[in-house]
Amino acid sequence: MKSLILGSFSSYNVSSCSPPSPLSSSSLVSSGCYNVSLRASKNKRIVQSQSSFLRCNTDRTNKSFLLSHKFNTQRVASAISEQPVDPDPTSPQQSLPNAINAFYRFSRPHTVIGTALSIVSVSLLAVQKLSDFSPSFFIGVLEAIVAAFFMNIYIVGLNQLSDIEIDKVNKPYLPLASGEYSVKTGIIIVSLFAFMSFWLGWIVGSWPLFWALFISFLLGTAYSINMPMLRWKRFALVAAMCILAVRAVIVQIAFYLHIQTFVYGRLAVFPKPVIFATGFMSFFSVVIALFKDIPDIVGDKIFGIQSFTVRLGQKRVFWICILLLEVAYAVAILVGASSPFLWSRYITVLGHAILGLILWGRAKSIDLENKSAITSFYMFIWQLFYAEYLLIPLVR
Repeated sequence: MKSLILGSFSSYNVSSCSPPSPLSSSSLVSSGCYNVSLRASKNKRIVQSQSSFLRCNTDRTNKSFLLSHKFNTQRVASAISEQPVDPDPTSPQQSLPNAINAFYRFSRPHTVIGTALSIVSVSLLAVQKLSDFSPSFFIGVLEAIVAAFFMNIYIVGLNQLSDIEIDKVNKPYLPLASGEYSVKTGIIIVSLFAFMSFWLGWIVGSWPLFWALFISFLLGTAYSINMPMLRWKRFALVAAMCILAVRAVIVQIAFYLHIQTFVYGRLAVFPKPVIFATGFMSFFSVVIALFKDIPDIVGDKIFGIQSFTVRLGQKRVFWICILLLEVAYAVAILVGASSPFLWSRYITVLGHAILGLILWGRAKSIDLENKSAITSFYMFIWQLFYAEYLLIPLVR
């Protein structure tokens, strides 16, 4: 700035603003009587010329300063424009990603993924030959996944509507607890998705699919809604039975029958893999029902939710869950070892042995005083849940 202003001063043209040359001495000598008056006139002209010079110089200086100020202002504005600016969350560019992110958290995606994988897995159990992979099979699986997805959103959404105050303590990142969604918005979402689930189940025309949706709706509502004789999540054993009924029985049996009887038009028979899937997922469902309350012990104590964690303590419930899973893996190894197919025997035995060892190794290193570590381990259990559904179709 300093050099710029100095440069503007050096460019000024002295000749254009210099005062007129002084009078010659001959004019003063020619008339002595007028010496005083001439000197006064000369002084007057000098003052006028100096005043003109100063005005010109001031104008030049002001113009130069204004140009310099304008130039530097442009430079500052340019520099500022190159800096990152925080986006306005209300702008259209930001509102859509924010809305998607909020719905993603509202949908509890780990449950959605588990539901989709379980439907695909048990649907494959109905496949008997290569020609069974027909367009009707893929359409039937897709119909089941979409209808179950809609119902899943209703169940987890209703649970959040009923647990807003608890979630402000246990899960403040959820949209209803954080205030991103109003109660009215939550009600609209769960009502819309429940309607779409039943509508799709009805127009498909599959009774196993429709009854799976209807029973899930009844149990999910009774589990969460705060009404007399309901809100079964307050009672640890009843809450666990609700989750077991949906995750272990309804998902395995109903969606298998949807493909077996509705898509293929075959008799309702339950082969060994279906029985194994139902039994194994009974263990997993109980573990999920117990473990999900371990990170939520603080809020559950405050609001009087008598979960097993509140009653027995985090450490005891944690090791009960690990024991149940290890027993399930041991049973799965025995079932796999009894398979008449060598490839199924090796995959089932080795797969479950590896998962059991991974579970045990991670369980021994967890810090039960760290809520983040417990929550991370809970999501790890869901990952084991996903892995099991990859193994189930290989059981023969």
